[in-house]
Amino acid sequence: MKRKKLKKESFMKSVVVLMISQVFVKALGLVYKLYLTNKEGFGDKGNAIYSSGFQIYALLLTISAMGVPNALSKLISERVAVGDHRGAHRVFKIALITFSIIGFGCSMILFLGANTISNTFLQIPEAEMALVALSPSIFFVSVIAVIKGYFNGRENITVTARSQSLEQVFKTVFTIIIVNSLSIITGMDTVIMAAGANLATSLSACACFIYLVNYYRTIRPIIASEIKSTVNYKPTRIRKTIKQIFFVSIPMSLSSIFGALNRNIDSMTVVRGLKNFMSEEAAKIQYGILSGKVETLVTIPMSFNMAFATALVPAMSKATAKGDIKTVEKRIKFSILVSILIGLPCMVGMILYAKQILLLLFPNAASGEFIYQISCLGIIFILIEQTVGATLHGIGKVFIPAIALAIGGIIKLILNLSLVPINNEIFLLGGTAGAALSSVICHAVVLTIELLVLKKQLKLKFEMRKFIIKPLIAVLTMAISSKLLYSFLLNMLNQNLTLIISIILSIIIYFIMIIILKTFSKSEICMIPYGSKFLKKFQKKET
Repeated sequence: MKRKKLKKESFMKSVVVLMISQVFVKALGLVYKLYLTNKEGFGDKGNAIYSSGFQIYALLLTISAMGVPNALSKLISERVAVGDHRGAHRVFKIALITFSIIGFGCSMILFLGANTISNTFLQIPEAEMALVALSPSIFFVSVIAVIKGYFNGRENITVTARSQSLEQVFKTVFTIIIVNSLSIITGMDTVIMAAGANLATSLSACACFIYLVNYYRTIRPIIASEIKSTVNYKPTRIRKTIKQIFFVSIPMSLSSIFGALNRNIDSMTVVRGLKNFMSEEAAKIQYGILSGKVETLVTIPMSFNMAFATALVPAMSKATAKGDIKTVEKRIKFSILVSILIGLPCMVGMILYAKQILLLLFPNAASGEFIYQISCLGIIFILIEQTVGATLHGIGKVFIPAIALAIGGIIKLILNLSLVPINNEIFLLGGTAGAALSSVICHAVVLTIELLVLKKQLKLKFEMRKFIIKPLIAVLTMAISSKLLYSFLLNMLNQNLTLIISIILSIIIYFIMIIILKTFSKSEICMIPYGSKFLKKFQKKET
């Protein structure tokens, strides 16, 4: 009788699975964000309360667990690569106990400190209930992070993708049901509705926790049989194993912590700064526009790229452990190219149609066009930064992204304190526009530092023609064609339908240009799922 094994997934299969999941998650996330923003009694003020609470939650979550999936993915993939399944599972068990305790502690900090945080740090007293509602989810997500890291390290990415999709389904459903119910019960009380939206996050995290625990229990016999077949097992003390976990997770957590701190800079400085030239109520609304609408839309392209970043860590770690430098370089270049090809059209398209997109998605609260356009400039930096940061983690240079983010954060803080208090009627890049610009500069600085280190470390050469000229030609062709199509169709159709058709046709034109320009090499096409089949058919047609 053959022993069952958990299927390992190829790098590109992992990427595709995660990409589908991420797009699905972002789409659902956009659904409930649209619902909240357009919901009577919620709007931009509700977004300010909801988002401010969420940023503090994200920071504590980062401290408790955010570096764990990638850290465990790295440690476990290294052990699995040499057949040490017992060692891999031992790392998992120790991490599970350790981060359950840490997660519970951080949940209690948020629960007990909600009043102080909302009044002192955020200066948004209404956020207290939102913070209390979020507090239980830190424990659940800490445990979830460990389980995800274990399966990612075993190259079983589908579990992660399935769990995050399930979590987002519950989050969307719970958010709509709870907020709608509370709006009826409380008579449109914005504060309670915002707390209800955050409570939905805790409930969805609990649902995801239950799913992953049950999944692990079902495949436990398979894991047990793999442990019995272990070779190269080197027993280590619990204390030493914990040190190993923290040695890897702390630098990775530092990256996430500094990233979260950078996002919290806005929540702690924007309302304060805006109160210099407008009322507190108006300041909260402006912050709600920045955090609720603009940031939601700007982060959508990240869902496509995040898949490469997540799959890169175990893939790079495995290849590095085997000394396979060619594979490392090949995947890094391919992933960076994909990041550029995703980021450029998203950035240009969102800038061109900023007003139309806001009117389509937020008909009841469509303000924020200029802030949105400025924020979009950072998309290309964010996406490449994701890929390069994940690569540095995978090859062992785990402190570099943290250092880069710390430097970027300091620059953002200085710029926020300088620009936000200036009335944007006096200075165009003052107020929330200044906060948006500081974020763009922050990401540009972070990417520059990471790229310089990566190039030095691996002596990578990026061909200007392939990585810059061809993508620019493709995106400029797309932009010009799109604008001409939009102007032509607008005479015959309404604005929203014209926008949707123009976007679809723009995407098609962009992909055609990528093919015409031969942006991908034959080997890179073969890395794409079904790429080999496509290449064979294309070559047959040519002959």
